[in-house]
Parts: sequence; C-alpha cells; structure tokens
Amino acid sequence: MRELKFGRKGVAQGKATSLVVFVHGYGADGADLLGLADVLGMHLPGAAFVAPDGPEPCTGNPFGRQWFPIPWLDGSSEEAAKQGLVAAAEDLNGFLDARMADEGVGPEAVALVGFSQGAMMSLHVAPRRAAPVAAIVAISGRLLAPELLQAQLRVKPPVLLIHGDEDPVVPFADMSAAGNALVAAGFETYGHVMKGTGHGIAPDGLGAALGFLKERLPG
Repeated sequence: MRELKFGRKGVAQGKATSLVVFVHGYGADGADLLGLADVLGMHLPGAAFVAPDGPEPCTGNPFGRQWFPIPWLDGSSEEAAKQGLVAAAEDLNGFLDARMADEGVGPEAVALVGFSQGAMMSLHVAPRRAAPVAAIVAISGRLLAPELLQAQLRVKPPVLLIHGDEDPVVPFADMSAAGNALVAAGFETYGHVMKGTGHGIAPDGLGAALGFLKERLPG
C-alpha cells in the first residue's frame, strides 16, 4: 500500500465532526478539488476536508497524477488498468482509515466527493468497505464493472450522481448506467443533471452536492 500525499482544510485536527474526502480526476491532483472546501466549508462548519494526490504520475499528463491507467487515453493495456485499480483501491482504503483515525471520526461522518476518475474510485471503493460512509457524491464519472457490484458489495451508502449533459469526456449516458446498476443493487440513489455543462462542475452541481452532504453528515 502506498502512502498518499494530501492537502487539508477546515476545522482544526481533532475538532472535526465530519470529514469530506475529495478524490480528483485523471491528470489532476488533490489541490484541483481542495479549493471547493472554501465554498462548502461555509455551510459545513464542523467539517475537515482532505484531498489526496493519486498514487501514480499521470501517463497522459506528466504534471498531474492518476489513480490507474486509462487505456484509451494513454495506450496502456487493459490488464495494467485492472491491476492499477486494485492497487489504487488499497491505497485509498488505507488513506481513509488513516484520516479517520487522525480526525477522530467514524465512517458515519465521512463523505467521498469524487470527480471523473475520482468518482469512479469513490463508487468502486466505498461499497466494498466494511462499514458504510455517510455519502458518496460522484461527479462526471462512471461505475466501473457494474456487473460485479452485487457480488462484491458489502455496504450500501447513499449515492448522488451528478453529470453534465454535454460531457465530451465521460459520456452523459454513463450516469444512467451507473444509476440503474446502483438502484438494482439496492442503493439509495439520487441524480442531478447539470444542463449545458461539459466535463466540469457547474454551480448548480456544487449546490446539489452541498445539499446532499448537509443532509447526511453530522454537525
């Protein structure tokens, strides 16, 4: 398991009543999403916010990071992508355990907010953990290997799927594909469409995420 570098914002360590974990997209890093803490923190006053860097340098962007290779973007093999996902899931699980211990909160006070590849990681990791987190917000991502979900899931945290209907990177259709698989598996699943939005986070999407987090995080 690799130790992930990360940034942190929010209340002082040991004072948090909740923990929001930002999981960045392919070719970015934790700092790419950590700025959202400045907006969300005004409405989640007891929250600590952390944003880890992906474990690998990004093949397609040497200045960024990745969680696992993406064959159609970087020419990697399907096997490398599969092995990368397994390793990254272990890394993210270890990161979550360590940060919960640092902040003194349990999984019921933790939310994962993932964008693009980070949304894929969040939807893959959280259902396979021993205890459910409070919420998953998956923005502009997809559910990896939906056919394996029911056999491998251990818990069913509530999920909010957010996607732009003009996304040229991760097709908008992946939102309904993920939603259908999650509902079929018994997850409490919600959706928000960012109309006229490409591969990004529009203000209405951020507002939907905030409302979802406020309803489910303590404090």
